[in-house]
Amino acid sequence: MRLRLLLCTFCMIAPNGHSQLPDDTGSSGPPGPPGPPGPPGPQGQIGPPGPEGPGGPQGQKEPFASISQDLETLKGTIAKLNHAISYDFVKRIGEKYFVSNKERGTFSRAYEFCSQRGLELALPQNNDENRALTQMFDEAVKMAWINVNNEKAVSNFKADMKNQPLTFTNWAEGQPDKSIQDIGCTMLSENGAWRVTEECSLIAYIICQL
Repeated sequence: MRLRLLLCTFCMIAPNGHSQLPDDTGSSGPPGPPGPPGPPGPQGQIGPPGPEGPGGPQGQKEPFASISQDLETLKGTIAKLNHAISYDFVKRIGEKYFVSNKERGTFSRAYEFCSQRGLELALPQNNDENRALTQMFDEAVKMAWINVNNEKAVSNFKADMKNQPLTFTNWAEGQPDKSIQDIGCTMLSENGAWRVTEECSLIAYIICQL
């Protein structure tokens, strides 16, 4: 038995005289190949937004949208023209038409005449429109009613009959007349000047606009 153990001990000794038993003092070998990737980790928190980027190029206008708008504008112009040509006097300035049957009447009659036809009493918005209204005057009548609020307490003659502020005026010297304390109606004279009168029952041209 002792002989077997002795022989087994010699069997574990290598021919070069070193033991084949494990040796903890040897040097580390080279690193092995990388292993397969592990599973993804949990999602991190969302970071703060970055700076705003430059704007993109301006898109092209849709051709069909432009055509549609042009058609609507054309329809509106045709509708105005069809309405305008039913009157004896027609004057176009820009997109506005002044129309009249060259009738004459009081201020209340003039305002009623235009309102019943879905129109407004004429009110110039610039010098060209103001001048155009004088072109319908004849030798007898040199005045036309215009759409200025006739109640001094409401607007002091600085608004139209819908109480919208006037954006253009052409008052004659000393106008509007400060002596008028209650009702005053505004007339446009042959030279285009505006005058307020207490005599709203005077007869003047009736001119509407659309």
